[in-house]
Amino acid sequence: MPDQIHIICPSCRAKNRIPAARLGGRPTCGACKAQLFPDAPFELDEAGLDRHLKGDEIPLLVDFWAPWCGPCRMMAPAFAEASRQVAPLARFAKLDTEQHQRVGARFQIRGIPLIILFDRGRETARQTGAMNAGQIVQWVRQQV
Repeated sequence: MPDQIHIICPSCRAKNRIPAARLGGRPTCGACKAQLFPDAPFELDEAGLDRHLKGDEIPLLVDFWAPWCGPCRMMAPAFAEASRQVAPLARFAKLDTEQHQRVGARFQIRGIPLIILFDRGRETARQTGAMNAGQIVQWVRQQV
């Protein structure tokens, strides 16, 4: 792992350079002071997703979901719990495919809930279907 890691702030989208040794110590954004590893997955829109994909040097797991999807709503608490267990190995975000339909087409989303793991802007793995927190944690650890 490099000495310095670039991480995009989930709140203000500023690019932060964090010493790798500080990743486990709850680092905050230099611009807005928000936590770079929040206690819950953060919401993304298309522009935010693009910013994270271009600037993050840490894996990003995105839950593609929709408000009308029952399994998506059932998986939300498990996804949040998994995010707390996995940090700082990866960060977790959510993207509403109903509001951001172009993203669904762009990533050829055929079923939800869908989680896609990105590393340095590239998709490295995807999994469709609801999972519990333990399954999500295990899946992420196998991928990174």
